[in-house]
Amino acid sequence: MKSQWECFLQNLGIWEGSFTNFSPEGTLLNDTPSHLSLEGLNNNQTVRLTLSRSGQDDVIREYSSVGGGLLFFENGSFSEGLIQLGPFSEFGAELAFVHENRRLRLVQLFDKTGNLSRLVLIREHLAGTPAIERPPLQINDLLGEWQGQAVTIYRDLRSPDIYSTTLKIQLDDTGRLIQSTSFGERTITSTATIKGSIVLFDQNPQKQVQVLLLPDGASATSPLKVQLRQPLFLEAGWLIQSNLRQRMIRSYNDKGEWVSLTLVTQEKV
Repeated sequence: MKSQWECFLQNLGIWEGSFTNFSPEGTLLNDTPSHLSLEGLNNNQTVRLTLSRSGQDDVIREYSSVGGGLLFFENGSFSEGLIQLGPFSEFGAELAFVHENRRLRLVQLFDKTGNLSRLVLIREHLAGTPAIERPPLQINDLLGEWQGQAVTIYRDLRSPDIYSTTLKIQLDDTGRLIQSTSFGERTITSTATIKGSIVLFDQNPQKQVQVLLLPDGASATSPLKVQLRQPLFLEAGWLIQSNLRQRMIRSYNDKGEWVSLTLVTQEKV
């Protein structure tokens, strides 16, 4: 098993792309070209991050270890964010996929009252390689049965859990979405209303969860409001190919503590 540092090193290189800001309703607010260098120094004992974006000061950071609110999977995919949901404070996290020469990263941000305030979609490719993007995600892309495997890693770095998973998505006669998710022996079924690029799971008015369909085959699953003393999760999805999709889920317990990160890789059957 790779160390967290070795997993981090999977991200070395020069990544070119853009940072695209969206409103909670999916309205595109602005799009800023970006250039991100992750350079290994001292025989990869240190990594220097340099981020350049049009019209903004460069961000430069150096890492000699990883931890805190940051966890990596073996393929380099990762999530970074707050480890604790607190009262009257902003909240958010980044969920990032790495696949071949491409990265897709999603940042979900909540304001001090707990309401979803902004989403940032970051699409990147390694410099000198083709910048091939998927079309914007559509409901029809998701319909059907998906099977695969989930890997859950933990903040305390105990052994990962690996288990099979199935996702079934269909529409009923009224056009309402029905979703059944099976993790191992457990199955959860939920329903949602579709309005354009928004899929709203509204069965519980107190805990509404929204899935926003985004460019490049991406999706953002967010509670419309994060609340204290209730477990919550943030999720991003990426349709890498028409029959291959990944989802990443960052889970918090009812004390508002970040506990785990799950990467689901599924193929359409």
